[in-house]
Amino acid sequence: MISGFFNGLFAIARAGVFLYRNPKLLRYAIAPFVINVVVFSATLYFANEYFSKIVDQYLIYGEAWWWRALEWLAQTMLLVVMLVISFFAFTVVGNLIAAPFNDVLSEKTEQMIRGTSSGEPFSVVLIFSDAVRSLVDEVKKLFLFVVAMGMLLVINFIPFVGPPVFVVCSVFLTLYFLVIEYTGFVCSRKRVRFAQQRAFIQSYRFQALGFGIAVMLILMVPLLQFLTIPLAVVAATHFCVDNMDPAVFQ
Repeated sequence: MISGFFNGLFAIARAGVFLYRNPKLLRYAIAPFVINVVVFSATLYFANEYFSKIVDQYLIYGEAWWWRALEWLAQTMLLVVMLVISFFAFTVVGNLIAAPFNDVLSEKTEQMIRGTSSGEPFSVVLIFSDAVRSLVDEVKKLFLFVVAMGMLLVINFIPFVGPPVFVVCSVFLTLYFLVIEYTGFVCSRKRVRFAQQRAFIQSYRFQALGFGIAVMLILMVPLLQFLTIPLAVVAATHFCVDNMDPAVFQ
C-alpha cells in the first residue's frame, strides 16, 4: 500500500529519467510540450484577468479588523476556486488538442519498454484512423469529466459550506481523472474497455493516487509545469506496462 503510493508519486521523476536515457522519444514529446506551453500560459493569463475583475467588482473593502479578515478569507477562497477552474480548463483543452500526439508518444514509449516494434508498415490512413480514435476517446472522457465537474460547481454556490466542499471534491475528481486520462492512451490502443480500465485503477488505487498527486504537484512548479503532459504520458505508460495483464500487450 505505502510502497505502491510512493511508486506512483515518483513516477513522473522516473519518466524524466527515461526520456533522458532515450532521447529518440524527445521528438515525439515536442508537440505535447509546445501545446502544454501555449494552453497553460493562456489559461493562467485569462484566469488572472478574470480573478482581478471579480475582486475589484464584487468585494467591498472596510477598515475594521474583522472586515479585513473577511476580505482576506473571501479572496483566498475565490483564488482557490479560480485555480481549480483554471486547472480544469487546462486539463480539458490541453489534453484534447494534444491527444493524437500523446497517443504516439505512449505507443513509442511502450515499444521501448517492451523492446518491441509495432511491425506495421507506414500508412497515412492508419495514422489518420489512430488520430481519430484517440480524439473520439478523449471527447468521451472529457465529456464525463465536464459533467461531473459541472455538478460539483453547483455545490460551490451553497453559502459558506459550498466553496470548501467544492474544492475538496473537485481535487479528488481531478486526481481520478488524471489517472483515467493518461492511462487511457494505452487502454484505448489495446481495446481495454472503460469498465476494465476503472477496475485496473481500483486494483492499484494507491499507486494511482500517488501518480495523480505527482501530476498535480508538477503543475504547481514554475517552468516544470510545461513538461506535464509528455512526462505524465510516459509515466502512465510505464504504470500500465508494469501492472496490466501481459496478455493485453500480445
